[in-house]
Parts: sequence; C-alpha cells; structure tokens
Amino acid sequence: MLDFRLLKDTRCGIGESPVWDDRRKVLFFVDIKAPAIHSIRLDGSEHRTWTMPRVVGSIGLGASGRLVVALERTIAVFDPEDESLDILAEVPSEPSWHRLNDGKVGPDGAFWVGSMDDRPQKEPRGSLYRVDGRGRVTRVLEHVCLVSNGLAWSADGRTMFHSDSRGPWIDRYDFEPSSGRLANRARIATLDEARGRPDGGACDEEGFYWSSGVSAGRLNRISRDGEIVETHPVPVPAPTMPCFCGDGLKTLVITSLKPDNPDGLASAPQSGSLFIASSPVAGARVERWMDV
Repeated sequence: MLDFRLLKDTRCGIGESPVWDDRRKVLFFVDIKAPAIHSIRLDGSEHRTWTMPRVVGSIGLGASGRLVVALERTIAVFDPEDESLDILAEVPSEPSWHRLNDGKVGPDGAFWVGSMDDRPQKEPRGSLYRVDGRGRVTRVLEHVCLVSNGLAWSADGRTMFHSDSRGPWIDRYDFEPSSGRLANRARIATLDEARGRPDGGACDEEGFYWSSGVSAGRLNRISRDGEIVETHPVPVPAPTMPCFCGDGLKTLVITSLKPDNPDGLASAPQSGSLFIASSPVAGARVERWMDV
C-alpha cells in the first residue's frame, strides 16, 4: 500500500488539478471555487497563492512556463512570474449554468478540458474541448457526460482515458498524438460509491490508469481494460486527483476536497489538503502546452 502523509494543510474547498513543473521544481494546483491557483515545493515549503477572478476548473503547463487556465467558460493564460492573467479564448455554446472542469495537456501539445453542469440536479450535457496554443477551441465530444473528468494519456501517447464522476464511468479512446484525433471509444469501467466514483486521473509508465475514488477515500490503479488491480486508501474521504511528480516521476501527490457536511469534516479535518507518497512505479510524462 502507498503510505500517504500530509504534504500541506491547505484545506481547499475543492483542491484539484495538480501539475508538476520539472523546471521550477514546484507543484501547481487549484482551489476551484476559492478561486485560486497555488504552487508548492514537494517538501511543503514556498507555498504561494494567486487569487483568480472566476471559478478555476483546471490548469496546464505551457512550454513558456506560463499556465493555461480554465476559468469558468473562458481560457486564459497566467504567468506566475509577473502575475499577469490574459484572456485567450471564450468557450462557445456553453450555457450559463455550466463551467469548465478537469483539464490536462495531451501528447499533441493541446490543452484538453471538459465542461459540466454546475447545478445540484445535473444533466448529461458536458462536452470535451481541445485548445491549441493559439487559442483555437474545438469541441471534440458533445453532450457526453454530467461531470467531465479524469483526463489522462498513456506513456506512449496513444491511449486517452476520460471519466464522468457522476456517470460514474471510465472510457478509453485510441489517440493520435500528431493530430489529437480520437477513435474507438470503449466503456472500460462503471464504478459505484463503494469502489470510488472516478474523479481526476493519471497514467503510469506501465500503461495503468490511476483514478481518485472521490466517494470512497481511495486511489484505484486500473488496467486499460478496466480491472481494478490495486486499491490504496488515502487519509481523507474525498481525494480528487493524483499527480506523478519529483525525480523520475516516482512521487505521487493527491489533492482532495472538503465534505459538505459538518460531521464529515469533523472526522477528517485535513480534508481539502495535499498528501504525498513514494510510488513503486514512475508516472507517464505529461506534455507541455505549445503556447506561442
């Protein structure tokens, strides 16, 4: 079992989207509805916070060192050095009750980000978008899920995983790294509350998919065919997304969220914080967004 320990007692409302910056040697992550972007070193030092003007669903790391940011229904670029935030593009045709959610840079150098219905009673109208470095937004999948989540790519860049936290399912696609083309959608797993509804995901170098079981306090390692081959408990009930980071990508950091009910928070007061563990397997490298 992975031995998770507290990295930082951040207690985010919805901690999400951890992204490892191998040049700066820091981990970026977000608190979705604070809203804010954070960075921290893996020893817990140099914790920085930048307040965002709108809900921030996810981030990706650019070749320039800037971050591509999903702000509500807008794509922006944030520079942690000069703290500038520039709007790059609006996501078209999303209703006012939708927002952008989980996002990650793909092997094609584009930022992939999904949308979700942000109302308590959700409808399955979430879409998936591809955003290139010039800010061109392409809707790749339309009205496929309630809460788009779990984006991750295999180490060879030829398989993409995508989940719906409320589905709750995980799909696998063939992926063409040179063009970003998807093909051969396959539903590989349908999970439940006990096994862990699939939230954020990451891939390792052996082709397995790691899924945060947000309803079950666990991190599931899943084969490309959907079999849960390992289950690792985490110290809080609602982990949200894993990230391989550090030297050799053999450190796992996981974000989490605070439960809505006071009893849940009382039993796990460090909910919303960051947790870290050594990993027996290296992660798949995540590409950088090809910003210009």
